[in-house]
Amino acid sequence: MEITPRVAMEVASHEGVVRQAYKDSVGVWTWSVGLTSATGHNVRRYIDNPQPLEKCLSIFVWALNNYAEAVRAEFEGHVMSEAQFAAALSFHWNTGAIRSASWCDYWKAGNMAEARERFMQWRKPSEIIPRRTAEAKLLFDGVWSSDGKMTEYTRLTSNHTPVWSSAQRVEIDDTLQRLLGSTEPEAPTDPLAEIAAIRAALNRLEAQLGETA
Repeated sequence: MEITPRVAMEVASHEGVVRQAYKDSVGVWTWSVGLTSATGHNVRRYIDNPQPLEKCLSIFVWALNNYAEAVRAEFEGHVMSEAQFAAALSFHWNTGAIRSASWCDYWKAGNMAEARERFMQWRKPSEIIPRRTAEAKLLFDGVWSSDGKMTEYTRLTSNHTPVWSSAQRVEIDDTLQRLLGSTEPEAPTDPLAEIAAIRAALNRLEAQLGETA
């Protein structure tokens, strides 16, 4: 359960990034990929002080590691694929509820149908439903949704709230690869080729045994 570039990219793709501190919907100073000072990083230093995208994402990755610890603790003793870990981490980044969500218990018990139903109950406000649906597809079906980009809001109002019309899609794949290191995916295996290789090895072994008999 490591934070790979693909895992970080999946979480970030559901979020927006703002390079200077802004006020969220309830007036809390926020920065980068939804970070507040509650993370332990004082975001007020970025008021009227935009930062390079790489700086924004580097602090995001640092905070994401802290959230990952809670996910690892919740699923300790259970094997999770990269996709399952990414989905659980995205859920926790969004809700902060990995320790209390009942879907986790059903998932660990192997009851995936009930786990999926409980997972999709986390659907308020209604704007979150597309994200929750994508996370469920990743968690239960292994279907990734990120295209390597995320939404950036480039301008703020005079009240330090994002100007929604300033949204643009920015490429973050290369930046996360630099921050977390490139990881090459394993080549898909061909079951028929594996069977043929095993049969060939058995034939060689039989031939060797026949020579020594």
